[in-house]
Amino acid sequence: MKLGALAFALFLSSLTASAQSAQPAIKSPDHGKDTSKPSASSSKVTLPPEKTQPVNLPRFEKPPVIDGNLDDEAWKTGAVLGDFYQTQPGDNIAPSYPTQVLLGYDSKNLYIAFRVKDDPGKVRATVAKRDEIWDDDTVHVVLDTYNDKRKAYILAFNPFGIQADGIFTEGEGDDFSLDIVMESKGALTEDGYVVEVAVPFKSLRYEAGKGKLWGFNAVRRIRRLDNENDSWMPVSRDKSGVLNQQGQVTGLEGIATERTLEIIPTFTLSESGRRVRTLSVAAVNADPTLQDPGRFINKPVKADAGLNVKLGLTPTVTLDFTANPDFAQVEADQPVLVANQRFPIFFSEKRPFFLEGADIFQTPLQAVHTRAIIDPDYAVKLSGKLGRNSFGLLLASDNAPGDFTEEERSDPDIAADISRFFDKNAYVGVVRFKRDVGKENVLGLIATSYDFIEKHNKLAGLDGRFRLDQKTTFTFQILGTTSRRFFFTPELNDDVYRTGNAVGYSWNYDRTGRNFGYTFQGQGRTRDYRSDVGFVRRTNTNSQGSFFRYSTDPKPKAKLISRRMIAGLETNFDWQGRMQYFGGFANVGFDLTKQTFFNIGYSEFYERLFEEEFGAKRTSAQPGAFFGSDSERSTRGRAVSGFFGTNFSKKFSGFLFAGHRWSVFDFDFGAGPRFPRVSPAALADPDAPLDPGEANTFDLGVSVVYKPIAALRASVDYNRNRFTRNETGRLVFVDNIYSFKATYQFTRFLFARARVDYDSLASSLRGQYLFGWTPNPGTSFYVGYNDDLNHNGFSPFTSQLEPGFRRNGRTFFIKTSYLFRRSI
Repeated sequence: MKLGALAFALFLSSLTASAQSAQPAIKSPDHGKDTSKPSASSSKVTLPPEKTQPVNLPRFEKPPVIDGNLDDEAWKTGAVLGDFYQTQPGDNIAPSYPTQVLLGYDSKNLYIAFRVKDDPGKVRATVAKRDEIWDDDTVHVVLDTYNDKRKAYILAFNPFGIQADGIFTEGEGDDFSLDIVMESKGALTEDGYVVEVAVPFKSLRYEAGKGKLWGFNAVRRIRRLDNENDSWMPVSRDKSGVLNQQGQVTGLEGIATERTLEIIPTFTLSESGRRVRTLSVAAVNADPTLQDPGRFINKPVKADAGLNVKLGLTPTVTLDFTANPDFAQVEADQPVLVANQRFPIFFSEKRPFFLEGADIFQTPLQAVHTRAIIDPDYAVKLSGKLGRNSFGLLLASDNAPGDFTEEERSDPDIAADISRFFDKNAYVGVVRFKRDVGKENVLGLIATSYDFIEKHNKLAGLDGRFRLDQKTTFTFQILGTTSRRFFFTPELNDDVYRTGNAVGYSWNYDRTGRNFGYTFQGQGRTRDYRSDVGFVRRTNTNSQGSFFRYSTDPKPKAKLISRRMIAGLETNFDWQGRMQYFGGFANVGFDLTKQTFFNIGYSEFYERLFEEEFGAKRTSAQPGAFFGSDSERSTRGRAVSGFFGTNFSKKFSGFLFAGHRWSVFDFDFGAGPRFPRVSPAALADPDAPLDPGEANTFDLGVSVVYKPIAALRASVDYNRNRFTRNETGRLVFVDNIYSFKATYQFTRFLFARARVDYDSLASSLRGQYLFGWTPNPGTSFYVGYNDDLNHNGFSPFTSQLEPGFRRNGRTFFIKTSYLFRRSI
């Protein structure tokens, strides 16, 4: 089964439900009193007069103290927003508990306060890490600071005032990698909780002044009540979109508009060691029986200093610069299955410099994926918005392509082929421009450049998003690339240095209504398509799909709250017109009380492989990449899957996935020394050409989260993948990945974290132990230790079995940074 297609369809369905519950609000004239009286059953809401007009925000003469206590005089003059609507699971009905939002501002800050009524003994609140508050009750505001209905800030808080901040982009969803400087404090009360916030205007990009409007909404989520969402503005399920259903605020005048300068020096002290070979590659190749246990080298203590600078040229334009940035991983990548994979695996960006303003560079075909910039010596970025025009410029010099280890430089068998690359940098450039067209449409241009020795790539193209009516959107992207580099040529079975020109395209037509929705989409890339600054999974392919979804109106008081059904068809074919894949799936899901859900699905598919996708193409002068007389292989398969999740209490939540697939492809790559190839051809001759064939698989995933006290969060994840070759009955591989993670928050800003990952296929045991203090974005202090071991694994130098534990590498580091922030 194409699990990606199933996951995509499920995502669309869940996004439709969740996005519609993140909307805006307006002023209630009764200070301190909630007059909420929406209908108990009707989804069509007649807005009261105060919600049809922008809310005029009062200017505070004296700012409130942000202490989680709303007794300041300023709040007595603040705008009060009440009359919330339950938008999930209910359909614009009365909320279970009343909520109020208070707003005001002065020349430096926007002030927000929530007064939340609830049973204090049932409120879910933990001392969580920033951006990890989603298992708690939360409140958040949506600030469309340009009032363009395209993009908005999301500022969220749990009952203790712990922050989560991100960017919501219409049609793309939310991204909580953004961190802005703001002050917040929350506290439990006798009848619920309060949250008090001060957001410096210099932390935002915005337009303000006389007559300027901001899109605005406030939303509360009650976790234990089936994720009840209460929204200040009603949300129509007969419309698609989030920001087009917001309210508005105005009155933001006399704001100080001085430039903001942020300087963040960083300093890292590290000591590391790693295992290196003791025999040369040539010696091992000449005598495979040689043992090379390697030796462990401890490197001298290394000190690294770096600098990050941010200059707010105007409230809407920002210049960022980084020199020798320290990108030591404070957050490790999640282990993933790498066996029997044909295409690259995507890992998300986690580095702060590249996350700032990253939303402007996002496009359907992922023309920009900044993890392609591995180790920059320096980088500069200019981004912002002027009127209807958004823009971004990114330049970087990447040290990684020319950075080789001492062992690689000193081994004559290796150095001869790479010496011309020593200490050379790759140069990267990205230009992005977007133009708002009409009320909710966008047109954009993008261009990228990557230059290194014998590897040059240029890309340019056009993209857009159009709202055709209240329910329908259409997005597209067209890209052209030209590259001067080595291309593998199947007809010659060799890499040929040449110029390659190519195109890529993407389109998506989506209609989302109250109960029914459908999506038609497609994308493709020609054979020579390259995007060295972006991410490319597959070339010489076209993918076209149609997805249909139906969901019932939720019943908030019933045990079975809602049902959803999803079905789809998808086909892939290459640019020579040959079918690569055709499949269909259907599944049904159920939402129950106590945040419990389950889903079951079934699919059937046909898949086809061509040998030139894997290597040489057979000709009269050479054999092909596949064993035997056939230059292609095909299979017809089916799959069943199901998943179950629950968050029935404050302390426990869990998720279970299980799936079985029949007659998927074993590509005959083998899975390392532990699992050599098991195809009929390989069993007869280990050096035989590839012999792809049918295999059956079983996939299992389990995740459990335990929070015994407010300050401690522990999770265990287990994933098992088992492949069995049909013709031979042999095990292709079995992989068990275990992950344990525990975090103890001493305070909002002080924490200790341990993480251990074990991958049975790689025999890899990795640990990360971290103590951190992060009082605000930019200021931090970390002490960490990372360890990488093998247990009963195979030598990376000779592929021979090594019993017991062997350490591959370890690192101890101290990292610190400090934010200097001034208005100039």
